[in-house]
Amino acid sequence: MVSRGFTYMAVLFLVAIMAGGLALTGEVWHTSTMREKEAELLFVGNQYRRAIQRYYLTGPQRQYPRSLEDLLKDPRQPATVRYLRKLYPDPITGNEWVLIKAPDGGILGVHSASEEKPFKTGNFKLRDRSFDGVEKYSDWKFIFQPAPVTKPASSRKNRADWPASRPASRNKRSKCS
Repeated sequence: MVSRGFTYMAVLFLVAIMAGGLALTGEVWHTSTMREKEAELLFVGNQYRRAIQRYYLTGPQRQYPRSLEDLLKDPRQPATVRYLRKLYPDPITGNEWVLIKAPDGGILGVHSASEEKPFKTGNFKLRDRSFDGVEKYSDWKFIFQPAPVTKPASSRKNRADWPASRPASRNKRSKCS
């Protein structure tokens, strides 16, 4: 009778260890899946950013696309010009992207609708540097904004201090003996 109680306790202990192992495995699997979705979000979001950039820069006039479908076939061009192969869903939610509107009414960029906290919070590539330290995926905004147009720097000939800025050895003539 004592051996039956011992066997029963051993089986309960074994079941508890297996349950803990399965719980740990489930958590690792969930974390791995979310990291894959996060990497896909970065990839697909940047594909949209690049497509919007190319659309903006290649048209007869500089304008943002009016819809995401314009990235599949540019209505401004007489021939078929594609900036994306297909419209990708938001990898985190599986639904459509939230659109960020430009001042001209077009689409400036996209972002996820997910309010979940991201696993990756730092060490982003330069193009995604604005994502450092954000609290949720919906703050990862994949936008294209053209660089502001600046005036070219004035040439050296127009600078008043140009002769004085030359090295001293060049201002004096060397004497050959």
